[in-house]
Amino acid sequence: MPRTYLSQAATLSRRTALTLALGTALWLPLSATVAEAAPKTALTLGMAVEPAGLDPTIAAPVAIGQVTWQNVFEGLVKIDREGKVKPQLAESWEISPDGKTYTFKLRKGVTFHDGEAFDSTVAKFALDRARGESSVNPQKRFFAAIDSIETPDAATLVLKLKQPAGSLLYWLGWPASVMVAPKSAENNRTTPIGTGPFKFVAWAKGDKVELQKNDAYWDKAVSVKLDKATFRFVSDPQAQAAALKSGDIDAFPEFGAPELMTSFDGDARLGTFVGNTELKVVAGMNNARKPFDDKRVRQALMMAVDRGTVIEGAWSGFGTAIGSHYTPNDRGYIDTTGIHPFDIDKAKALLAEAGYPDGFNFTIKAPQMAYAQRTSQILQAMFAEIGVTMTIETTEFPAKWVADVLKGADYDMTIVAHAEPMDIDIYARDPYYFNYKNPTFNEVVANVEKTADAGEQEKLYGEAQKILAEDVPALYLFVMPKLGVWDKKVKGLWENEPIPSNVLTDVHWEE
Repeated sequence: MPRTYLSQAATLSRRTALTLALGTALWLPLSATVAEAAPKTALTLGMAVEPAGLDPTIAAPVAIGQVTWQNVFEGLVKIDREGKVKPQLAESWEISPDGKTYTFKLRKGVTFHDGEAFDSTVAKFALDRARGESSVNPQKRFFAAIDSIETPDAATLVLKLKQPAGSLLYWLGWPASVMVAPKSAENNRTTPIGTGPFKFVAWAKGDKVELQKNDAYWDKAVSVKLDKATFRFVSDPQAQAAALKSGDIDAFPEFGAPELMTSFDGDARLGTFVGNTELKVVAGMNNARKPFDDKRVRQALMMAVDRGTVIEGAWSGFGTAIGSHYTPNDRGYIDTTGIHPFDIDKAKALLAEAGYPDGFNFTIKAPQMAYAQRTSQILQAMFAEIGVTMTIETTEFPAKWVADVLKGADYDMTIVAHAEPMDIDIYARDPYYFNYKNPTFNEVVANVEKTADAGEQEKLYGEAQKILAEDVPALYLFVMPKLGVWDKKVKGLWENEPIPSNVLTDVHWEE
């Protein structure tokens, strides 16, 4: 080959050949430098769970909002990365002294991705849809205090309440409260149309959802750097790690395998990030079913649990122990893990006092997710130490778990990570799967909404935490951390998670 090449090149003059060679040598690195200097504008982001739909106003799974909230859909207000309520489609608001009238001034010139204008009549439509008799909104209770909605003009929205609702502004920032338009609302489940910085492009079921930058985005103060964002759905943790290491996926904000986090140590391209979430891992008990209707039994089971061992075995030591249905992120948090601390002897004594000196048998319905299976196995061994036999029944999540446990309350014990922020009030709901009845707790939670005073609300939240820690309607185990793995050049992803989300507004590749 070298000899043939030289014979062909001999037809060129030495000067021409040299010029061509130098030109080629100079051109190649120059073009590479230009390519490297151009910032990337596409991001492929991994998620373990594929949402069943893309409209967070009609279904509860958090994966829906993790794709569309703050990307496609926006609300009157938003919750920022610090967990604070900030203006969004409403630029300002006023609350009457009695706390029963909220007047919002809406932004002008905002349109949905299909060109439909956003104004007060659209906002009224979205809220009426969420609170109406036929509403399937997963947080319909958020809007229960609203008595009527008025639209004095296109830029003014007035909410008249039946009674004060101290958390209303916060609730209006949730995915379930986003603004949807009359023309497109019916099809948002499969083809979402919002006012956000990204437009929906396509959904390949079982594989990915694609979004693209909304060039007509209303907020000119925001400089959206990504032109395209792709959400890839990969359930298997080993496959998640492989996709990250191969570069097929740029970021996995909620990486599913804590035991694999160390496999990224020393990686030149990928970084690991540990943040806070609202994911409270609790083993709920059916308080209406024997023997869990006896508080002493529930307390005994709680005292049989060494939370530190649970966290180490279930989630490789990543996590924070909790003593009630509340996280250290939440305002008014108090540490209640010492109310019923790990104590085998006291646990046995309580069981005997309750009439179960030889223990008892029961079944836990545990979803297939790794944290639930691992935690169940650890609890099984711990309960055996006090003579209690627990059988583990794997229950498919979400469909069968929702049908049997959440809606049917047909279970002894179950385990799940509650993802909703500040949702301590679920123990006051009737019906709800815990079947917990405590009028004192209900009154405390109701009083939170009767005041807009933050200090008073935090005091009441503290009282609520103490009641749950004492009564133990569920075994309070730990808060799962946000384990993220992504390319070190990707900037702007939320390391902490005050609300389940993948907000892309500020995400960009480092130049």
